[in-house]
Amino acid sequence: MSTSPPPKVAGIHPVLPTVPQTSQPADDVTLGRPGGVHDRLASWISDLTTLHSLTERLGRTRTLGDALEETLRAGAGLLGARRGLVSLRPADGLGPERLAGLGLGHADLGHLETVPRSVEIPQDTDTEPAEIVHRDIPHEDALDPRHREVAARLGFAASYGVPLAAEAPGRLGAAVWLYDEPGQPDPRQRRLLSHYLRQAGQHIANRLELCRARAAVRTVHEGLLPPRLPLLPGVTLAVRHRFGPRGGGDFYDALALPDQALGLAIGGATGTGPAALAAMGRLRAGLRAYAVMEGEDPVAVLSDLELLLRLTEPGRSATALFGYAEPATRRMVLASAGHPPPLVVGAGRAVFAETTLSAPLNMLACWEAPSVHLRIEEEETVLLYSDGLLHRTGEPLDRAFAHLQAAAACAPPAARTDPGALADHVLHTMLPDIDSPGARDSAEDVVLLAAHFA
Repeated sequence: MSTSPPPKVAGIHPVLPTVPQTSQPADDVTLGRPGGVHDRLASWISDLTTLHSLTERLGRTRTLGDALEETLRAGAGLLGARRGLVSLRPADGLGPERLAGLGLGHADLGHLETVPRSVEIPQDTDTEPAEIVHRDIPHEDALDPRHREVAARLGFAASYGVPLAAEAPGRLGAAVWLYDEPGQPDPRQRRLLSHYLRQAGQHIANRLELCRARAAVRTVHEGLLPPRLPLLPGVTLAVRHRFGPRGGGDFYDALALPDQALGLAIGGATGTGPAALAAMGRLRAGLRAYAVMEGEDPVAVLSDLELLLRLTEPGRSATALFGYAEPATRRMVLASAGHPPPLVVGAGRAVFAETTLSAPLNMLACWEAPSVHLRIEEEETVLLYSDGLLHRTGEPLDRAFAHLQAAAACAPPAARTDPGALADHVLHTMLPDIDSPGARDSAEDVVLLAAHFA
């Protein structure tokens, strides 16, 4: 800091390395001071070591949010600040727009959003963007009154802001660090921050592209699945799904059939990414067509689906389960091709339907397996699920099946009559951390489709 009180020192954040301070000015190397050259070399080495440590830690961040938070922490350490915020507003307008803070709560960020933006990157990309320095906010008469009001409320007296940019998409937004006392960073601190932000800007841009790609995959995946579940007398449906970031090939379907019947399906094509999504889309479309034509015979539906897969995806296998239900009589006929059996949950039981063990589609010269007839009692629920629910537990399959059965059996009475509540209970009992940031990186899709019969 260049004014009283004494300047803050870099490294104030406990997890950041301290930027060493040298008393010798950059040009104070003379023949009369033989130690000057060594001091300068030591200072350069220290700076390079600090920057290397910070950029290494930045490189280990996996998500866009983590990259923004790490950039704020590193900048606070380099500048000797305690708090900061970054506003992500990509120049290409494709989003996402985010506001992240360091040492600031949601309410604080809400107040700061009401301050007129003072850190702007010029529209002309050939122009080097300028830093924005407010050395003494309470006494800057030219400052917007709202800025002084928010600064007084949050207890900061100075700020230092710089734009964030990368080669593509160009402007990313701006970062601002806040000081509790009047002052400003010294030239050396600014120089180190500038070097760091060159790397940070490109890393944030890379995380941004990954975030966009995952969002696009998710949009395509959801677009290939039913936009809504059908409404039929005598049955209530609910679905819960968590998709992996690379786009798995799992699918589900529920469709109204003639004579007030209901078709239920779940399955998945092997692989991940766009090719698996395309195969999943063709598989589901074919299954819907065959269900309308031959829904009362699930074995015929899956046999036709196996032929379609063999002709269109000769190198890919898939699991599938299809059930034909008559809600009025609570009767269901189903067939499975390598897919885990449904779970029937009622007041006095939680049992697996005894489907015939069969290979997945496209694994044998000719697929065929007998169908299974289920008699569903009043107020019971049939739960269909993807194999990802079992695999994500990390347990052997026999233990995962037992875990699933126990989770359904211990569902509260109210959840047994509400398919959505039952699906939520099973999902979070089996996978308590399913919605944590780390769990979202799993390649396994998780789908639960519940049908409650009145």
